[in-house]
Amino acid sequence: MNIRNFENDTRKFAENKDNFYVLEYLRDASVSPMNAAAEYYMSKMGVHRRQVAIKLENGRSAMIQSGAMQWMAGDINVSTGVKGVGDFFGKMMKGAVTGESAIKPEYTGNGWLVLEPTYKYILLVDVAEWGSGLTIEDGMFYACAGTVKTAVAARKNLSSATLGGEGLFNLSLSGSGVAALESNVPYDELIEVELDNDTLKIDGNYAVCWSSSLDFTVERTTKTLIGSAASGEGLVNVFRGTGKVLMSPVTPTTSLYEATNTVSAKAAKK
Repeated sequence: MNIRNFENDTRKFAENKDNFYVLEYLRDASVSPMNAAAEYYMSKMGVHRRQVAIKLENGRSAMIQSGAMQWMAGDINVSTGVKGVGDFFGKMMKGAVTGESAIKPEYTGNGWLVLEPTYKYILLVDVAEWGSGLTIEDGMFYACAGTVKTAVAARKNLSSATLGGEGLFNLSLSGSGVAALESNVPYDELIEVELDNDTLKIDGNYAVCWSSSLDFTVERTTKTLIGSAASGEGLVNVFRGTGKVLMSPVTPTTSLYEATNTVSAKAAKK
């Protein structure tokens, strides 16, 4: 199969990991006089549309977020992965508690699978590099290799949900293969903290993803409520153990718009 004009002067493959590629639109030529100025300044600030393109060959497969497929070319088959009524309701429950779509279609065969464009940044992650796996923030999953296993990770205790502004469950990825995650900030701005039987405390929901082996809790900054109130910090998210944490120093993952369109301090913190 020969696909012409995949890349041109306006869009290029900016990154790839294994058979996952990120197609970035350096300049959006599909504009009207009404939005041309906005599109121009967006491109100057690095706000580009991006697409995930997955090259399937030798029977390889990929799972994607439901409704994310834009087009595919080649001998590619799709399945829902639902094995019965019980499995369907089980997946529906997982989707409800993690904030992700319940059904993640799986595409298998030979050809190209191209996903819908997004203005968010695409993080290509090698799941095997995270050892026992990684847990991701709600709504970040976009696609992964078929060899990656997905599961629901429950919090160690209720405090991490009720006090930390997080849900009771998150999506966990394990195994081997590449995962494509949607992020409000580019990888270059993320801080990677590697813990070796250490402790990391974060004031707010700035963690993008973390090793599933880490214990996550929410605690006071000091030993007493009065001390925490006096310090002005209150509660912090705490990660303990051995593993990695990717965190954003500038914007919480929950709401890019809310964080950048207000003058209130820490307005996006939940």
